[in-house]
Amino acid sequence: MIDPNMKILIVDDFAAMRSIVKSALNTLGYKNTDDAQDGTAALAKLKSGSYQFVVTDWNMPNMNGLDLIKAIRSEPSLKKLRILMITTLGEPAKMVPVIQAGVNSYLKKPYTIDELKTKIEQIFA
Repeated sequence: MIDPNMKILIVDDFAAMRSIVKSALNTLGYKNTDDAQDGTAALAKLKSGSYQFVVTDWNMPNMNGLDLIKAIRSEPSLKKLRILMITTLGEPAKMVPVIQAGVNSYLKKPYTIDELKTKIEQIFA
C-alpha cells in the first residue's frame, strides 16, 4: 500500500507544469506536495525535509534533472529516495543517462493520469 500522505517534491522550471503535476497527484489522492523551480532549489529542500518521492523534469536551468538525480544518489541521506522523471525526451535511447544515474522510472509528456498512477505503483511495488 502506497502512503497517500507521503511527502512529494515536484521539480520543474515552469510553474504551470508544476501545477499540472500537483493537480494530477491530488486527483490520485496524494495531497502532501511541495515544489521547486530547479534542481538546486530541490536539493536544498530535500536536504532539509523528509520527502519520500521526487517527480522531476529534465530540462531546467541551474541544475537539470539528470544532475539532480546524480546529486540525490550521491547523498547518503537521500540515495534511497524514489524518483520519477517526467520529460519530453521519452525515447528509450535518450533516457540511458538518466537510467544509469539511478532514476526509478520515467514518463513521457504528454501523459495521462492513469499512466502516472501506473508509474507510481511500479516505483513503490
